Order: sequence, then C-alpha cells, then structure tokens
Amino acid sequence: MPVAATFDTRMHGAGRFETNPATRDSGWVKIIVLGLGLTYFVVFLLLPLIAVFVEAFRKGAETYFYALVEPGALSAIQLTLLAAVISVPLNLIFGLAAAWAIAKFEFRGKDLLITLIDLPFSVSPVVAGLIYVLVFGRQGWLGPWLGAHDIKIIFAVPAIVLATIFVTFPFIARELIPLMQAQGREEEEAAISLGASGFQTFFRVTIPNIKWALLYGVILCNARAMGEFGAVSVVSGHIRGETNTMPLYVEILYNEYQFAAAFAVASLLALLALVTLALKTYVEWRAGRLLAEGQDQ
Repeated sequence: MPVAATFDTRMHGAGRFETNPATRDSGWVKIIVLGLGLTYFVVFLLLPLIAVFVEAFRKGAETYFYALVEPGALSAIQLTLLAAVISVPLNLIFGLAAAWAIAKFEFRGKDLLITLIDLPFSVSPVVAGLIYVLVFGRQGWLGPWLGAHDIKIIFAVPAIVLATIFVTFPFIARELIPLMQAQGREEEEAAISLGASGFQTFFRVTIPNIKWALLYGVILCNARAMGEFGAVSVVSGHIRGETNTMPLYVEILYNEYQFAAAFAVASLLALLALVTLALKTYVEWRAGRLLAEGQDQ
C-alpha cells in the first residue's frame, strides 16, 4: 500500500471507529489488546535487539571496534554496501518502468506481469540462489561457455549482486504501482496538451507525484539488500575476505565461537536497520503531512 494511503488509513480509520459509539470498544478490551501487542513487541522484538547490543559490548568497546575493523569484517561491510549500491538503482529503474507500464498502458499480459513482479515474495531465497547456480554454475546451462571465456559468476561478486537484485526487485515496483494506478494519466495528458515534452512531463509531473512512495520503496529495498542471507549464502561460496556479506560473516563468526565479534557485526547490521526504520518513519510522517495539507486546501 502506498505510504500516503497507509498514513491516511491509520489516521482516519482508527479515529472514525473511536468516535462512533456503535463501534467503540470498551476500556478493558483496549487494555487487553494493547497489553498483548506490547508484550509481544517487547519479548520478540525489543529484548532480542537489546541483547544484540549488550552482547556486542560485553567485552568492552575496544574489543567491539577491533572486531569491526578486522580485514574480514571490512571486506564483508564493503561487499554488503557494494551489493546494495548496485542492486537498489537497478531496481529503481525497473520499478519505475514496470509501474509506469502497468499504470499508464493497457496491454496483454498485464496481470501476468504483476504476478511475476511478486515472484520473489513467494519463492524462497534459497531457491532463488539455486536457480542462479543452475544457470551460471560450472555444470549449469551457461557454465561451459562462461568457463571457456574465463568469466566467473557463481562464488563471486556478480552472483551476490544478481541474487540481491532478485530478492529485492519487487519492493519499489509494488510501492509505486497502486499509487500510479490511483493517480491515473490526467495530469500527464494535461501537461503534454500544454506543450510539455515527455522528459519534462516525467520530471515535473510524474516524479513529484510519486517521490515519497518512491523514496519509501528505495528505503525498503536497501534494507532488504543489506540483510539478505539465503540467496546470497547459496551463490557466495563463503570465501572469507572475498564473497562474505555481513550476514554471512556473522554466521561464520558465530559458528567459530567468536561470539563478541559476531555480535559486534550483528549490531552494525541492527544499527543500519534502525536507521532505515527512522528514515521510513520520517517518509511516512512527511507524506502524511503533505496529504493532510492537501486535504485542508
């Protein structure tokens, strides 16, 4: 659901039921529901998150920062950021193109395209990794040709990037499609009828209308790209210092009983997730404020 619609539903849906005597819940029902929700949040989300940071600093700040500047950790951080830097812009282009095509044009196979965009949501990331091994692996469909031209994809950085693109590509498209379908084509058609070029229409009409939903999708896509484990684990080969992303490096350290280092790297991942959550909240707040200002005018 688009970020503006999410805000609108949250702000006005709850308020409508609260002010209507026929649908207003009694006090004890609210206490029980809120209590269950808060208990679940504290036990299963907040406490594990706090535990990660506590364990990360258990042996002191010096051990913590030493674990983050080890060559293996630095390589994992760089590879994680590289995969995100490549996959997010590509998914941004694909998401815009797919949303534009689905929202602005009528063509055969539109429903099939929408279904295929959701494919990474329904397929296990491990299966996605195995697909790339089947296609690009040494014994795969393209393996002999790649080997003959000395091109290595599986157990190398290209496979990690491809796997990350696969598991993250629906996030931007699925955020834009319902918003652009709801907005229709009237504003673009009006701009073109007034003499604007396609380039001017896109950057002066379309982009301003979808900018918050677009940014929201980019944030979610980036968060998933940095935290992906299953698909990347299958295609990476777990080569230390070369093909380990941060989630894979955490697993290796934990299996080697280097708990302090494992939790230190895990805390960095958690910190990135919290930053993403803060950005997501700001985008929702900003989009909701603009929506409220638009309704007041």
